[in-house]
Amino acid sequence: MSDLNPSMEDFAALLDQSFSETEPHEGSVIKGTVVGIEKDMAIIDVGLKVEGRVALKEFGAHGKDGGLEIGSEVEVYLERIENAMGEAVLSRDKARREESWGKLEKAFEAEEKVTGTIFNQVKGGFTVDLDGAVAFLPRSQVDIRPVRDVTPLMHNPQPFQILKMDKRRGNIVVSRRVILEETRAELRTELVQNLKEGQTVEGVVKNITDYGAFVDLGGIDGLLHVTDIAWRRINHPSEVLTIGQTVKVQIVRVNQETHRISLGMKQLEVDPWTEIEERYPVGSKFTGRVTNITDYGAFLELEPGIEGLIHVSEMSWTKKNVHPGKIVSTSQEVEVMILEVDPVKRRVSLGLKQTLDNPWAVFAESNPAGTVVEGEVKNKTEFGLFIGLEGEVDGMVHLSDLDWSRPGEQVLEEYNKGDVVKAVILDVDVDKERISLGIKQLESDPFEAAAGEMKRGAIITCEITEVKEAGLEVKVIDSDMTAFIRRGDLARDRGDQRTDRFQVGEKVDARITQFDKKNRKLAVSIKALEMAEEKEAIAQFGSSDAGASLGDILGAALKARED
Repeated sequence: MSDLNPSMEDFAALLDQSFSETEPHEGSVIKGTVVGIEKDMAIIDVGLKVEGRVALKEFGAHGKDGGLEIGSEVEVYLERIENAMGEAVLSRDKARREESWGKLEKAFEAEEKVTGTIFNQVKGGFTVDLDGAVAFLPRSQVDIRPVRDVTPLMHNPQPFQILKMDKRRGNIVVSRRVILEETRAELRTELVQNLKEGQTVEGVVKNITDYGAFVDLGGIDGLLHVTDIAWRRINHPSEVLTIGQTVKVQIVRVNQETHRISLGMKQLEVDPWTEIEERYPVGSKFTGRVTNITDYGAFLELEPGIEGLIHVSEMSWTKKNVHPGKIVSTSQEVEVMILEVDPVKRRVSLGLKQTLDNPWAVFAESNPAGTVVEGEVKNKTEFGLFIGLEGEVDGMVHLSDLDWSRPGEQVLEEYNKGDVVKAVILDVDVDKERISLGIKQLESDPFEAAAGEMKRGAIITCEITEVKEAGLEVKVIDSDMTAFIRRGDLARDRGDQRTDRFQVGEKVDARITQFDKKNRKLAVSIKALEMAEEKEAIAQFGSSDAGASLGDILGAALKARED
């Protein structure tokens, strides 16, 4: 019975439940019906005889053009049930924003693109309407490259990618650049797949650097290296190319993984190195223009695309340690000789000095061996003198050719840089570029002059030129020859082997103990002379063994020499 006839308490509970199910909740989006339109406001019934007002502008174009009318059903956001006037506080903007947030959160989680409209510029970027929700577009995310004027992009619906969402703070950050990069990447992949090595295409010069130029091939860039612009030497790409110029290029290399494309312009022209050996035979002479000068030589352009190197060693016959810039200058026209051609390494070796007379050959022709020349001492080294001669060539006087009798090291000290000296040409080696000179050859060789008279055992008279502790320096009378008599060769008797017995200028007789013409050695001895005379006296006047004393024998021999 109680189930069929509910009590008053049960009825009250059911009534509260009914109200709670139908009563709109504050802070939620609800449906309402337009019951009136007054001026710029729409009166909306949200149920339970609760009405609210919403400005027509919040309905956007639909509210402005009369599309909103009495009886229209709309969704609004209920902020409060009643205000001071007993009405519900409603908002169409917040309703649209709540609806948009739900959709945007799903798109953010799925990493899907969303459609929005740039409608205002703020500090650091722009604001974007994402169907009711307002997002921030940083300036760096507008385009792949900085955009100076964004006017053409505003108020036009376009895709964006959500980078960040924070509903509690009401922040949404979007990017247009990510969309463009994805589109560009897809386009690059498609373009790269369609490009083949060796293919000829047209492009526009987009950027120029020191090492080359970037060419836009219609959505993808390729690098045209400076060495691939032309066969001839180009110091900077700007010498040939300008930004915005349309050029025809060849695909040299394509990397499908990195999408890097190498381009070339010179590949579309005939390689000038073809049949290079026939056009420039070794030994032939050509005129070219100096294009570059380095420490090791100079580069010469023989024709567009063909350059050769004049090594510093091939620039001058006589200037060995001079910078190439002292011999030639950039843009100078000079005649050269082809020394070597290597088509594989693309190298041509040139010679500048070979187009001029070899000064060594010229000097040898006019100055045969035996000619007396005169020149200035250019340099003095530990092994001789360098003498400057005519034709800007140098000759060398070796230490051994300074003096016939004195040591070369001693004679060398008598010469100084800048002295003018005479010398005799001994030899000229054109291939090795050497001229051998002699100063001592200006005088006759004393050994040669005395060769007929000097022999071992001969007795000669010498003049003492210097008295030393170890012996005597002597000069052969009537000759330029000198010798040294050692202390042990001064006398037969040991007691008389004293140097203080002799004086400079004194003349003494001695016997030659060695005469080596080849090695220029002369050795003399007073002791040997005395012993020879003693032997001869004994043979002529008797022996001490026969009863005569040595003094008697030598006295008889001496008297015989005087008679």
